[in-house]
Amino acid sequence: MRKSRQLKPVANRTDRIRPSDLLVFCTARNEGIRLPYFLKYYRDMGVNHFFFVDNDSTDGSLDYLSRQEDVSVWATHGSYKRSRFGMDWINGLLRKYAHGHWALTVDPDEFFLYPFCDTRPLRALTDWLDASTIKSFSAMLLDMYPKGRIDAQPYVAGQNPLDIASWFDAGNYAISRNNRFGNLWIQGGPRARAFFADTPERAPALNKIPLVKWHRRYAYVSSTHMLLPRGLNLVYDEWGGEKASGLLLHTKFLDTFGQKAAEELKRRQHYAGSTEYLAYHARIQHDPDLWCKWSEKYINWRQLEILGLMSKGNWA
Repeated sequence: MRKSRQLKPVANRTDRIRPSDLLVFCTARNEGIRLPYFLKYYRDMGVNHFFFVDNDSTDGSLDYLSRQEDVSVWATHGSYKRSRFGMDWINGLLRKYAHGHWALTVDPDEFFLYPFCDTRPLRALTDWLDASTIKSFSAMLLDMYPKGRIDAQPYVAGQNPLDIASWFDAGNYAISRNNRFGNLWIQGGPRARAFFADTPERAPALNKIPLVKWHRRYAYVSSTHMLLPRGLNLVYDEWGGEKASGLLLHTKFLDTFGQKAAEELKRRQHYAGSTEYLAYHARIQHDPDLWCKWSEKYINWRQLEILGLMSKGNWA
């Protein structure tokens, strides 16, 4: 709560929010090139209002966001690292504005996918979750990448990043249970095999719970990997069945990645002394290609369900 006081409102349009509105929460820094498509994607899905925390951007994205009629934006010069990688800021906004709403917390390079998303709006999912008294919905992070060098094709504002980063790893995922918080811990994919091949236990976590029917008593503990109260982390069936789940298509690996990695490595504002970005920087200097002969090309959500990466559970 102390860290949330670092936020200064730039455009506060929260008085327009209706009780049934679906909300998106996001922290961003110098992501201006991604914002037009990000907003379009979630608007088309049925999101009604966006909350952004801009962490000291210098690319004009703060001005762009402040002009959007369905966006409320706060700015901060505070330390991303000392705010628990932005989650203290987001928790503060969730506590104040999301109580009683379905809230989706994502990064600007993450695109939420759920069963029947090609024919049913997000509200259909949240209505079913409400009817089933389910308060949290999981989505594994699925890293997307191009075939060939990640810097071969330039990305332009407004473009669907999946037009470039359309490949993914269908397997090589390890799952364990976090006994303290009760959530699943998932690692693997292209980042594990390309950047952490010798130390897979240090690969980034892919388990996320981005969609929650928020209550002011809730809080994210570590990114969107886990929540308190701990019961919100039980998004899987311990007895062998399947609960409905989605995916977050992670489009980090575009031609903008090299510059972003160098900037974040210099800032040292990421987890564990920016170990992840150290690994990125070392690898992409000599081999910026994540594609391999086992890569799969993305088609649709049904393909991902057949591969066992997401499930419609008992949502018919």
